[in-house]
Amino acid sequence: MGAETEWLESPALIPFHTFVLKLHSRCDLSCDYCYMYRAADQSWRRQPRAMSPAVIAWTARRIAEHARTHGLRALTVALHGGEPLLAGRELLRRAVTEIARAVGPGVALELCVQTNGLRLDQAWLELLDELDVRVGVSLDGDRAAHDRHRVRPGGRGSHRRVAESVRRLAEGPHRRLFAGLLCTVDLRNDPVATYEELLRFRPPMVDFLLPLGTWTAPPPGRVPGRPDTPYGDWLAAVFDRWYGAPERETEVRVLHDLVSLVLGGRSRTEGLGLEPVRYVVVETDGSIALDDTLRVAYPGAAGTGLHVARDSFDRALGHPEVAVRQAGAAGLSPACRACALLPVCGGGHYAHRYRADGTGHRNPSVYCPDLAALIRHVHRRVASDTERLRRRAAAVPEVCP
Repeated sequence: MGAETEWLESPALIPFHTFVLKLHSRCDLSCDYCYMYRAADQSWRRQPRAMSPAVIAWTARRIAEHARTHGLRALTVALHGGEPLLAGRELLRRAVTEIARAVGPGVALELCVQTNGLRLDQAWLELLDELDVRVGVSLDGDRAAHDRHRVRPGGRGSHRRVAESVRRLAEGPHRRLFAGLLCTVDLRNDPVATYEELLRFRPPMVDFLLPLGTWTAPPPGRVPGRPDTPYGDWLAAVFDRWYGAPERETEVRVLHDLVSLVLGGRSRTEGLGLEPVRYVVVETDGSIALDDTLRVAYPGAAGTGLHVARDSFDRALGHPEVAVRQAGAAGLSPACRACALLPVCGGGHYAHRYRADGTGHRNPSVYCPDLAALIRHVHRRVASDTERLRRRAAAVPEVCP
């Protein structure tokens, strides 16, 4: 943890609105880029495999308490893992029903599950439909792209089974549950071909994730401090294909947020813009944790020392890492604060800023050149279209009403 803040005695003013529940701490895939099992933090080994009924009950009460304290009328609960479907249908049902009962009818509860898709059969879809839980699936493109990383423990690929699950979700009676596809960028894959492969499933949303890495443990193909922009170029190619389509085919979240920020709007996700972080994690043992991706930094990076049995989520709001990530520009490095792209970039994802030299997260993102190149590319396209529309509007004579 960085030394720039101290634990706050009074909580920040911005409450959490998203609660990530680790229903199960293990997985039935062995992805080589996984931040849960392949990163510096190996605390998953000490976690129970599944949440107990007691932890679920404590968590439900804490979520309801947080909603009442802050007058929240809408919350999101994300069921996560590991692989959350390993927890089984009865445990997932218990978690959803107890949380819904605790928060009451006055709070709109959005429920979602992020799964690797291996176990997403008809029985699961029927239960998730009954409980009104939306479903996101991780899929890295075609068979070669997906099976390069997302393999079973014995090394066998998972694409065929996952693609079948996505088709079942996308083309069957439960399509309304389809939240989108999550794809980790691999520079070896053609960006446009990858995007178009995902489009075959007609997803309502696609989210491209940069591989998790830091200045100390950089991501593949990213040499810290070097000015080349391989990831920026990859995403720019997807942007041109997505933005230039004659009609909207899907939403690409990172690109949608970039366009919004370039036009003076807001971002809905961490990693772009200066919006405060408003989510918190509950581990399978009930401990309250920060963003899981911090596991790539160092052992214990996501821990808070808090537990739902004894601590409110307001206590987590006072954690120094939460305070920094809710502080906007004030929580960034001097280099980021002086950058003209700050309102759009926001310093990049918090995990990507870490450097094990005493500066902690007070650094620009290890992806800084890529982010700058992508932002400038998007800005040029959007500015060109905006200017063209301005000229058209100026050429139309005013007509009296």
